[in-house]
Amino acid sequence: MNSLTDLHLDALAEVFNVGAGRAAASLSEIVGDEVKLSVPSVEIKKTSEVDANIMDLSSLKFGVVSQQFSGPFDAQALLLFTESHALEIVRDMMGSQMSIEELAEFEQEAMCELGNIILNACLSAMADMLHISLNSSLPDYKIASTEEIFRSLHSAEDQAFVLVLHIDLSIEKRLSEGHLIFLLSSMSLLSLVKHLEQFLGNIE
Repeated sequence: MNSLTDLHLDALAEVFNVGAGRAAASLSEIVGDEVKLSVPSVEIKKTSEVDANIMDLSSLKFGVVSQQFSGPFDAQALLLFTESHALEIVRDMMGSQMSIEELAEFEQEAMCELGNIILNACLSAMADMLHISLNSSLPDYKIASTEEIFRSLHSAEDQAFVLVLHIDLSIEKRLSEGHLIFLLSSMSLLSLVKHLEQFLGNIE
């Protein structure tokens, strides 16, 4: 179905866990408390195969941070948290006792900052470990329904593959589960595989 083996996926999980560690350190400074961020699993799917069950997206609404990355391979990255978790994360980042309603006006700015930290930490770890250069666009944030998310995934005709990372984010011992999605074209996936092969060859 795809060019990524279990060995490739294990290597990617290691890369993203390094990035998650960097992101957690940055977020800990912002919130003034311990932040733990881990990537427990990485999957690769064809875009046409992705549905809410595979993604375990049971919520009706999600906060979605999106960013474009370009380099030896191009990808669109989407960071998803349920809407309620997104507002809880914003409250932790703002360090305030504001109500959920009051927090809503800071939601876009704070979630863009969160996405920027997590996505860029993960991609910079990938760039460092694979010895490549990656450029990124500014992050964008919106609230979207599960239906809207999958409609956008399935309409990306040139992006045939979806790399799905499940994320555990713990701030002040409160756990939020998120998803990090990378949309890749067939050519970008092949380029990623080539660089992973070089990375694994260097380890061996």
